[in-house]
Amino acid sequence: MTDASQGTSSGLAAAPPTPRPAPPPPTTPAVAPTAASAVPSHALPANQLFDQLARIEDKCSRIEDKYARSEALLSRVEDKVENAANRMNESARQSDLAALRTEMRGLAERTRRLPGTGALVLTAVITAILTVVLMVAVQRLNLDRLLPQRATIGTTAQ
Repeated sequence: MTDASQGTSSGLAAAPPTPRPAPPPPTTPAVAPTAASAVPSHALPANQLFDQLARIEDKCSRIEDKYARSEALLSRVEDKVENAANRMNESARQSDLAALRTEMRGLAERTRRLPGTGALVLTAVITAILTVVLMVAVQRLNLDRLLPQRATIGTTAQ
């Protein structure tokens, strides 16, 4: 994987490796093919290996930079989403409070129309007086027989 043809995001381009001059041809043609076949054909000089390692390190650093930028962007997005959620919760809370206030106003209106303590006491006194007057009238007019008879304890009413 060579990175010589790709540009970098930071604008810095890696220097392409300088070509090495070709080694002189071997003097003994009969021995050279066997010696060349023993050495791997993909072996690179140490200088080219260092250049390739430098390009790999440069690419790794660019990837790390991109990762850091992506992480910062995601952090900002997370903060914005959290702020939006807080605003939505606050507006929902405000609408809940408004609905609660309306409900409390309706409840207060209904309870204001109920009779007060004075009216309830007056009704109780009038009821007690009328009950006493009616009981006295029943006894004076000898209307006791209209009242149901009490059953005595231990006997059954027939």
